[in-house]
Formats: sequence, structure tokens, C-alpha cells
Amino acid sequence: MTTQNLLVELFVEELPPKALQKLGDAFASVLADQLKAQGLTSADTAVTAYASPRRLAAHVSHVALKAEDKAVQQKLMPVSVGLNAEGQATPALLKKLQALGADLSDPVAAVAALQRAPDGKAEALFYDSLVTGATLDTGLQKALDEAIAKLPIPKVMSYQLETDCELPGWSSVHFVRPAHGLVALHGTTVVPVKALGLTAGCTTQGHRFEALVSPVVVPHADQYAEVLQSDGAVIASFAARRAEIARQLAAAAAKIGNGARPIDDDALLDEVTALVERPNVLICEFESQFLDVPQECLILTMKANQKYFPLLDADGKLTNKFLVVSNISPEDTSFVTGGNERVVRPRLADAKFFFDQDRKKTLASRVEGLSKVVYHNKLGTQGERVERVRAIAKAIATQLGDAALVADADQAALLAKTDLVTDMVGEFPELQGTMGRYYALNDGLGEVIADAIEDHYKPRFAGDTLPRNTAGVVVALADKLETLVGMFGIGNLPTGDRDPFALRRHALGVIRMLVEKDLPLDLHALLAGAVPAFGDKITDASAQLADFIYDRLAGGLREQGYSAQEVDAVLALRPQRLAQVPQFLAAVRAFAALPESAALAAANKRVSNILKKAGEVDAHVNPNLLPEQAEQDLYAALQRFVPEANAQFDAGDYTASLQTLAVLRAPVDAFFDDVMVNAEQLDLRLNRQGLLKSLHDAMNRVADLSRLAA
Repeated sequence: MTTQNLLVELFVEELPPKALQKLGDAFASVLADQLKAQGLTSADTAVTAYASPRRLAAHVSHVALKAEDKAVQQKLMPVSVGLNAEGQATPALLKKLQALGADLSDPVAAVAALQRAPDGKAEALFYDSLVTGATLDTGLQKALDEAIAKLPIPKVMSYQLETDCELPGWSSVHFVRPAHGLVALHGTTVVPVKALGLTAGCTTQGHRFEALVSPVVVPHADQYAEVLQSDGAVIASFAARRAEIARQLAAAAAKIGNGARPIDDDALLDEVTALVERPNVLICEFESQFLDVPQECLILTMKANQKYFPLLDADGKLTNKFLVVSNISPEDTSFVTGGNERVVRPRLADAKFFFDQDRKKTLASRVEGLSKVVYHNKLGTQGERVERVRAIAKAIATQLGDAALVADADQAALLAKTDLVTDMVGEFPELQGTMGRYYALNDGLGEVIADAIEDHYKPRFAGDTLPRNTAGVVVALADKLETLVGMFGIGNLPTGDRDPFALRRHALGVIRMLVEKDLPLDLHALLAGAVPAFGDKITDASAQLADFIYDRLAGGLREQGYSAQEVDAVLALRPQRLAQVPQFLAAVRAFAALPESAALAAANKRVSNILKKAGEVDAHVNPNLLPEQAEQDLYAALQRFVPEANAQFDAGDYTASLQTLAVLRAPVDAFFDDVMVNAEQLDLRLNRQGLLKSLHDAMNRVADLSRLAA
């Protein structure tokens, strides 16, 4: 099959930058998948996606002009339905053959050509035909239509396009942005496809201001990126453009010296890559007086509002220089740098004004203002929320520390939300907590309180750091528990992909703090203890919330590499101290590696089933009611090894505890081989059930070992 490489490009007006990479990848992958589905590509086909602010394109290698014809066998109907007693075609069979386009000029010959083969218990008729392979013209048209239809467009635009026909008029087109050009080249040949009111050709447009020619002629599918860059001054590849920006950023920082480096922000780099067609990084600066403002404020305003790259020094401190990624490359760059410096100055001046104004009032004086900020219509104001967080924090601090910790946690909880009513956070909500720390230090509250105020939002995302001090951990726990208990208490639960109050993230934050900080706190007590702070505003949904937290914990553990069976065995017991869970899992994994584990897991499963059927069973055993040698041996083994295993468990050596109990395999096997548990004599039956209950209780302190059974 002779093949050529294919290039398809849609030339449009500026695409939404945050969606550009996803649009480019989707366009290329769907186009290639559709060509493959029609048999127009080969096993060697490679797909390259291109995406710039004004184009989506795909290069697909080894594309055929026509797909190979394919032999197809189609089941028609059972022989008993298609043929009568004389073996002649029934009307139903003739109708089916006619619908398939079979030659019925000689019905006898047509029926004779059918294949007969077993189909289940009956015999069926099969029709062999040759399906003509798709041509590139029709196949690409279908693929292009599908690629456009399946683009993950964030918001569709509607625009009018003048119709190209004898009767002039206008038609409506719906796409992410108005499209102005279509290229479709198979090698050097234009494929006559149409899309969005456009007919394919071999020309496109380059850079708005710096293209050497207009239009840019693409002579061959393989020369697309090269010609677009040389004649059109456009780097078509998103990845290549991104790499070039990163290279220029590093080079510009090195030019400044003193260890300067651009801020590391992949999201910003992606967005800027989607805004320029041929990047040109320039060095700009602002007045050093603005460095008196917290650097988080300056960095945020430069990144969010202007898409600049702030420069840090070797110590990670903000400098008064920043980098701009320009879309033009003039000989004299002073007007570009000067313009950007003039634009950023008012932004920085606003940040300085907000910072200066905010420091005129203490955080304590802002507490009252929180009572005017609505948190949730069913849960009241931020002021009411603060009081709930304080109550929960006091209870946690009392368990973890002394009166000093209680006082620090209470003060931090009281002030943690006050920066929400500052001018700076009003302008930049992303700085909540961060500004609270600066203002707390300005008020002379000290590092402990200031750090706790900033850290009470942590962890904000997966992989984020945890609070630096114990007061911060207490307030962070209290804040997340208040959100979880409150939202579950009013029935405001996450559904599918919707989680507007980030309850999943809050649950993971609670888990991480309990586990990684090794906190001696019981989950049930934490949840139940938070409920009274809400009064009659909520119902107690602690049980449902606990299930939610354990589900998040299970998912996180599986992502860490633990098997579903291991996680299920440990979490089946609903361990209250989540800090013990990793140790339990390590013990279960070590136990599962023992030769005795499979038999003991199976025995535990059997014991669990017996006890479930028995109902309430007392773990008491009367040694005088053990007539069989096997039950005497099991009882003796329990008496000998369980105290040792319990002591190891209580000392926190869970692995050793399970390994000690592994010696029970032989007496347990012998018990089930030789002893009838459900004896007719009631006292013997109850005593044997009690013996099994003692065994079950001893062996399942770390995990439900029956869950390890195959």
C-alpha cells in the first residue's frame, strides 16, 4: 500500500490560551484515530500535534490514498428461517440479500454461494462480500468532521459566514473561534475537504507582524513546521515553543547574574506558550521601593495580571527585575520593555497601597467584621464559623498539649480568617493566610501565631507541606473538620466531579495530618466532638463522614502501592488512630509473606462465617469442656502465644505480633480437621464457639485477616 504523509491545519482567530494545548492534542488524536478506523493508516503511522495561538494542526505519517478492500462475512439468519423444506430461499432471505446489494438475477446461484456454519445449537447462513476501502477524500472528510465535533471547546462562538453559491446569503457557523483557513496536504497534493465553510488549500498565514510573506505556501506536508517558521515567523509546535521560552528565560536570567532565576511555574509557562507565536524574552525592571511589599503580592500581580516571570535571587528573594515574553522581535526593544514597565507600575503601586492601608488596623480589630461576611446560608457567617473552629481547636489542643498550646491555638483560630476582610485579600483571594501571617507579625503576635494563621489552610493541594508548628496543625485540623462536619451535617455532599467546598481535599488533609504528624487522636472522637459546636444548625452525620474519610484513605493507600486486599484487610477494622494504619499495612504485608499466612487467612474466614451464624458469642472458654485433643491443643496454644502477641501489639510492634500468632496454624488446622464446632450438646457448642471467638479476637487486632483469603 503506497502512502504519503498528511498535514491538516485549521487557521483561526486567537484561541483561548488555557485550553490551547488540550485543543491541539485532541484535534490531532481524533483525526488520526478516525483515519485509522477507516484503514487509511499503517502500523508505522506517527502523529504530531501542532498548536499555536492561531492554528490547530496535525501531521499524520504513512496515510494511504485508498484503504484496502476488506472481505467481510455477515451472519444473515438461521438456515431454518432462510431456507424452506426444499432448500429454496424464503422471502425473508431474499429480502435480506437484496438489502445487502447481492446479485439476485439468479436466486439459486445466490443462495448456493452462501456459507453454512454452526451458530450455537443451530446452523446459520453467512454472506461473504468485499467492502470497498475508503478513499482519502471521503475518509479525511469524515475524520475532520469528527475531530472538529469532538474538540473539548470551553465555550462555543457563533458567527456568520457568507455563502459561496449562486444565491448570496449568510450561514451560521459554530466553533471555538472564527476560522479563516484550511490546509489539507497529502504529500504535495491538496485533499479537497471542507470544514466550517472553508475549502482546503495549501496556504496559511504566518505571524501577524513578522511573517516574511503572506500567504505562506506549504509545498509539502513534511515542510509545514519548517516553512511556517522560516517564512511565517511562527513556531507551530506547542512543545517546541515552550522549550524555546524556557531556554530564553534561563539565558536572560543568566545574563543578569548573581544567581538570578525565573520563578518556576509550569501553568504560567503553558499559558504564555499559548499566547505567543514566536517568543522573544526581554528583561524589564521596576522601582526597588516596591520590594518593601511582601513578595507573594508582587509575584501574584505580575503573574496573574500581566503574565510576567518574576526573577528571584540565589536565596529565593524577589528582585526588582522581571522577564517578559514578547510576541515581536524589534531591533529596538526599548519601547517594548518601557511599555511593560509602565504597565506593571500601577499594579505594584496598588499592592503597596493595599499593604500600607491594611497595616493601619490590627487583625484583632477585624474580628467583628467577619460577622458581616456570609459563609453559608445554612451555617451562618464567617464570624460564627470562627467560633466553631475555636471550640473544635480548643478540644484538640487539650488532648495534644498544655494550657500554652490551648491558648496559642485559640488565638490563631480567632484571627485565622481576619485577613479575608483586608484590602489585599479582597483584591487577591489567593493570598488568604499568607497576608494573615504578615499582618500578625506586624501586630507583634510572634512567629507561632503568625505561622499557624498562614498554615491553617494547609495542605492546600496534593503534595503541599503540612503546618509548621503544633498550633498550626490544631487550627488546620479544626478548620477542615468544621467544614466537613458542617457540610455533611446539612447534606451538602460532593457528587461525581462536583465538589464546590473541596470536601475531598479537606478529608485528605485531615488524613495526612493525623498520619504524618503521628497524632494520638481517634477519628470517631474528633468527628463526634466537632458536632456540638454547630448547635441545632446541623444533624449528626459522623458515621457517613467517617465512611467518606476511610474511602479517601483507601484510595490514597492504593495509590501508594498497597494492594486492594491489604488495604481492605486493615481498614475493615475501622482503625481509629489513622497514624497506626501504615504500620498495620507493613505488618500485614510481612504476614502475607509467611508460609502460614494463606492457611490462617482461610481459617479466619471460616471462623468469621461460623461466628456470624452463631450470633452473639462470648469469648469465655471453660477448659473442663474441651474433650477433644485438638481443641485442648488450640486452647493451650492460645494461652501460650496470645499474651506475647498482645504485649507486642501494645508496644507497637505489629509485625512481630502477627508473626507470633503464625505458629497457630498447626493447632487451628487440626481443630477444624478433628472437632465438630456445632456439637449437639449445647455447653460443648457454646464453649467451642467461645474458643473460636478468642482465636478471632486475638488474630484480628491488626487487620481482618479473612480479607487476605483468596
